[in-house]
Amino acid sequence: MQIKKLSVLVPAYNEEHTVETILQTLLEVKLIHDIALEVVIVNDCSKDRTAEKINQFITTHPHSDIRVIHHEINKGKGAAVHTAIKHASGEYVIVQDADLEYDPHEFNILLRPVIERDADVVFGSRFMGGNPHRILFF
Repeated sequence: MQIKKLSVLVPAYNEEHTVETILQTLLEVKLIHDIALEVVIVNDCSKDRTAEKINQFITTHPHSDIRVIHHEINKGKGAAVHTAIKHASGEYVIVQDADLEYDPHEFNILLRPVIERDADVVFGSRFMGGNPHRILFF
């Protein structure tokens, strides 16, 4: 059986205070069914030390599957996500903001319905809360 991969896309702009924490947290997540993890982080021309912090983290974690792309001009979050999508190689994709707004330890909650074929796509919402809701669109 081929091992599946989750691509975590991380758009980052001026995240020098959180970028190392989010990368470390991502590496600590144990994914269900031994799904492999790749992180694609896009530094959207940050004006602070975000690029330096990312590069230092990658240097100290050489066996981790982390790729960084640096935008030479600030293009905005949407463009950073699009750039990350172009570099993602996983069967599953999650967008994770670098500011720790979402908890990566909840990835398995999002992955489970897709893996168990109960859903083709899953969207998370920090506003809805509670148990999963099934919404069908045609």
